[in-house]
Amino acid sequence: MALSSSSSSSSQKTWIVHGILAGTAIAAAIGARAYLGRSRKFRSRVVGIIPARYASSRFEGKPLVQILGKPMIQRTWERSKLASTLDHVVVATDDERIADCCRGFGADVIMTSESCRNGTERCNEALEKLEKKYDVVVNIQGDEPLIEPEIIDGVVKALQVAPDAVFSTAVTSLKPEDGLDPNRVKCVVDNRGYAIYFSRGLIPYNKSGKVNPDFPYMLHLGIQSFDSKFLKVYSELQPTPLQLEEDLEQLKVLENGYKMKVIKVDHEAHGVDTPDDVEKIESLMRERNLL
Repeated sequence: MALSSSSSSSSQKTWIVHGILAGTAIAAAIGARAYLGRSRKFRSRVVGIIPARYASSRFEGKPLVQILGKPMIQRTWERSKLASTLDHVVVATDDERIADCCRGFGADVIMTSESCRNGTERCNEALEKLEKKYDVVVNIQGDEPLIEPEIIDGVVKALQVAPDAVFSTAVTSLKPEDGLDPNRVKCVVDNRGYAIYFSRGLIPYNKSGKVNPDFPYMLHLGIQSFDSKFLKVYSELQPTPLQLEEDLEQLKVLENGYKMKVIKVDHEAHGVDTPDDVEKIESLMRERNLL
């Protein structure tokens, strides 16, 4: 597999670009892609959107949980603001409690409807309500209070230099012990920098049916960026069989034949999924002196 890497300073993470050529588009997507092709320009204007909702089956009110004295949504917002490629960062929510909290620490807030089924739809609605126009939208997970600004910059730059892609995301090395965990989404890529497939199962899957400790499995990280025109198209695409079976949004992109750029980063996922994760995050922050 061909590899390429770039590094700007010792403090920055090094990312390695991988990828795939996605399959052919279904008829419903051909016209939309042609539209994107006619209007494609260098994607210079970038907005970061942090979708946040109060309701959660595993952790209600998660965005407002205190992490070393600050709400988690504030921690994520502050880290996102450090990314050099973002011209603007906003929080998109349907809950006034979250909105009031975010306005309290200085964040711009866009109110969205309760009918949004996922973070991508919430980002699209927020984009439509923004006064300024943007070329790239970065969907930043609100439960990643330790998100690296360099990773945000990485997925943005990956999309900017790949005019044939409409989506970019990041992966990192998967620990062998997490190989069979369905909550750890795996990714495979080709040697041209495009995603082939994402799965909750182990991919690639060998004949032994066991995790190969010597194989460089890749773990998908939640951050993703979209061409802003494609984000509108994406929200109108019907759910696809693989997307529904795996319950993974990004598969709808691949099933409709669009290209998705992938970068590999040296980073461990530190998301907050349950209340038990808060203490782990706080310990990491103390270790890194991120108070």
